[in-house]
Amino acid sequence: MADHADKSASDLDGWLSRGNAFGSSGPVRRIDTHAASIFLSGDTAWKIKRPVDLGYLDFSTPEKRRTALEAELALNRRTAPSLYTAVHPITRDKAGLLAIDGDGKAIDWILEMRRFPDGALWSELADRDALDQTALQQLADSLVDFHSRAQIVWPGDGAARMRQIIAGNAEAMGNFSDILEPNAAIELTERLSALVDHNSELLDARGKAGHIRHVHGDLHLANIAMIDGVPTPFDCLEFDTELATTDVLYDLAFLLMDLWQRGLRSQANMVFNRYLDQSPEDEGAIGLMPLFMSVRASIRAHVAAVRAKRGGDAARAGKEAVHYLELAGSLIAEKRPRLIAIGGLSGTGKSTLARTLGAFFGRPPGARILRSDILRKRLAGVSSETPLPASSYSAEASAAVYVTLGGLAQRDLTAGHAVIADAVFGIPDEREAIAEVARRAGCAFAGLWLELPELQRIARVDRRISDASDANAEIVRAQSQKLTGKPANWDILISEGLLADLSRKARALLGLKPGGDD
Repeated sequence: MADHADKSASDLDGWLSRGNAFGSSGPVRRIDTHAASIFLSGDTAWKIKRPVDLGYLDFSTPEKRRTALEAELALNRRTAPSLYTAVHPITRDKAGLLAIDGDGKAIDWILEMRRFPDGALWSELADRDALDQTALQQLADSLVDFHSRAQIVWPGDGAARMRQIIAGNAEAMGNFSDILEPNAAIELTERLSALVDHNSELLDARGKAGHIRHVHGDLHLANIAMIDGVPTPFDCLEFDTELATTDVLYDLAFLLMDLWQRGLRSQANMVFNRYLDQSPEDEGAIGLMPLFMSVRASIRAHVAAVRAKRGGDAARAGKEAVHYLELAGSLIAEKRPRLIAIGGLSGTGKSTLARTLGAFFGRPPGARILRSDILRKRLAGVSSETPLPASSYSAEASAAVYVTLGGLAQRDLTAGHAVIADAVFGIPDEREAIAEVARRAGCAFAGLWLELPELQRIARVDRRISDASDANAEIVRAQSQKLTGKPANWDILISEGLLADLSRKARALLGLKPGGDD
């Protein structure tokens, strides 16, 4: 890969930018960040670290750059093994010629990666409103799997770690008082600190239980790409193990915050609910999500302020900094929890409607949707889409599902989080029990009952693919025969027609505002 044509090549950046280093005669596209340069050539991406020392990262010597690139290779192979290829030496021979993997002395190091197609970044897909439910579910599942395998590095004081992050960020925001209004930054810091104090026992308990791990650390939409049809996180925080060691839900919160601030609140709510559906051990920490999302937004505020001082588009970066500061405050605004139950026979569209409502009320990232079909699989010890035998639908088994649903709803409401309970609720005792949960929690309750003719319900369940529900035509007919009457004190909705129309009617009945705040 030597550049024999240019015997005077001494400018490493210029040599890489010309493209001969990569054995390609085609154009090279260069992307610069504050600490790295990436060269896109053909189907390969090449990355070098820039010789900078920013305090929180130090790439000032070739050996430090090599160490960082090797860490980047190893850590990113956890989530993107097909993307990261190898770290190579950049050598200079006696004649002064530069090469990748040459015979001369190593003067620097470069990371070879597989190049993914333009437009594959989730930030770009989000701009095109092209993040569908399947991809969001796949990403949530992959994150649960990744977090479950991530190394437990710090099993200690979770509250102290959050206090340290908040204090460090408060100091950073204070350096940009001309961009970030000082009183707003101080008030935000005080509110975040109070939330940490309020949740200190929970934060510490999660650390002791092994939920603080060496995670991705930089999980925003621009660090996720669709590769071979699979959502793939990459470019993790590699230069500081301590910064990348945190609560797994704080890792998730970066993604949720990024979706939320872009106005993709339903998508954030979908990822949040799918993650908890697949990670029941994190269910009890639901009350931490507004705190975690707000801290992530506050960090983005000061990072944007740094760009406003250093970058060429100061006005835009300054506005972005103010936006994130305001967002951080709104994410921890007080909201009273509320319980909404959605009932109806199989095939009426309960779960589909619930997904459209989840982001419209409660604290960020929206309501926890507790679906009886998911809980039944959880109690059976199988994955959400694994079919169950008829014995799992006995009266005793179903009673256990409703008890579990009520218990989880009670816990989430007590933690201050809104809940949607999604189940058939076919008998009065089940409906009374879920209403009693709201009374015990001291929160508002509303019930929606969906109706649809039997033939249409059968058609819907027949079209289901890889769903948590095991309902089929036989079950639909049996439910029709067993139903004794409609709930007298629930709002009834006919669920035929367009989903958007049904969702609008439901929101109107529930008093949910179009902007997403109840």
